[in-house]
Amino acid sequence: MRSLLRTLERATLRDIALVCLADALVGASFGAISASGGLPLWVPIALSVLVFAGGSQFAAVGVVLSGGGVLAAVVTGLVLNARLLPFGFTVADVLEGPWWRRLFGAQLITDETAAFALQQEEPRRRRAAFWLCGIALYAVWNVSVLLGAVAGGLIGDTDALGLDAAFPAVLLALVLPSLADRRTRTAALVGAVVAVAVTPYVPAGLPVLLALVGLLFAGRRPGAAERVESLEPVRAEEKEAVR
Repeated sequence: MRSLLRTLERATLRDIALVCLADALVGASFGAISASGGLPLWVPIALSVLVFAGGSQFAAVGVVLSGGGVLAAVVTGLVLNARLLPFGFTVADVLEGPWWRRLFGAQLITDETAAFALQQEEPRRRRAAFWLCGIALYAVWNVSVLLGAVAGGLIGDTDALGLDAAFPAVLLALVLPSLADRRTRTAALVGAVVAVAVTPYVPAGLPVLLALVGLLFAGRRPGAAERVESLEPVRAEEKEAVR
């Protein structure tokens, strides 16, 4: 763990800590909602350890508490978690090693771990960001869910606290710097419009997947050969200046 801390910049460590804090609030809210809704204590704990996906856990518990069956809850969770499939492809390079490490790493793939890994350009820092964020979030999430479930009977109306707003707020703060890039901004805008437009008509979880359509409007990054060609005029000017 110390080597991971030394690999990353202080700003990245600060952002990971903020995400952990936000997830702790959301995890406590999930535990409290589950317990106050009448579910046994082991249900939110088992979901957090085995599923480790906040949106899917909230959705599954919501289905059960509203009278739905276990099968409907499982299908809802699977649909929501389907968005993590493309994330797995983007961070596949950080999951190298023995099978047990790849298996545990797959469990840690979330919106946050993928976001922090993709922010890093160097392979070593990508791995450090992914594993440090993933391990920290896994520990914080499960502890906060346990504490929230235990205190669920004392909190009462958990919706009035608005704890669930902390999670999207932190994610929004993380992606804002990336919107300075025109390609990223275009993809995000198109994806957001698509997601909002289809939300009333499709099941929960599908709007996030359909938002990937925005990638088609992002344009193509210049290849290595194109970047070299773009530098040729600059190099020619430098040579003339030296002469």
